[in-house]
Amino acid sequence: MANTEVEALDFEPEDDDLMDEDGGVDADATPLPKLKSAITGGGASAPKRIKGRGFRQETDAADRNTRLAGRFDSLDSDGGSGPERSIEGWIILVTGVHEEAQEDDLQNAFGEFGEIKNLHLNLDRRTGFVKGYALIEYENFDEAQKAITEMDGTELLTQNTSVDWAFSRGPFKRRNMRRRSPRGHRSRSPRRR
Repeated sequence: MANTEVEALDFEPEDDDLMDEDGGVDADATPLPKLKSAITGGGASAPKRIKGRGFRQETDAADRNTRLAGRFDSLDSDGGSGPERSIEGWIILVTGVHEEAQEDDLQNAFGEFGEIKNLHLNLDRRTGFVKGYALIEYENFDEAQKAITEMDGTELLTQNTSVDWAFSRGPFKRRNMRRRSPRGHRSRSPRRR
């Protein structure tokens, strides 16, 4: 262990240090490169953009109302309850349709009340059978009303069908006016002993 030179270290701050004594960064120091984050989608200076509804910076509800004004089609209505005409015609909903029913069966049964403008029969994708309802569109109100009164409760392919308007104004009127308990559909619990 002969002659080894030891260099003394100076721990005093110098002018080229990055940090001031109060903890701030020198203005003349070279900035560090900013890394883009995969989570934020950009550097720290770029504002984070959030997609979807409900994240707009609207100042009040008036801005929203002016933005949405006049954008939707609407039909004039009398204001009372009753059937509502769709944009193209009067649509009735037929429920209780047999699963093996065909469009021709419905066309024959409901075609005697007037010209059917459109008939929609939904099929289950998995089984290929009818889902149990059909939408039938008539051009005239009288034809649709006659089909409802004549076919409601009748039997079609060994199944009773219910026929009513697909669209209606105002509150829905129940046909079956049974008294319901205040608890709704729940059954009564047995009394305690």
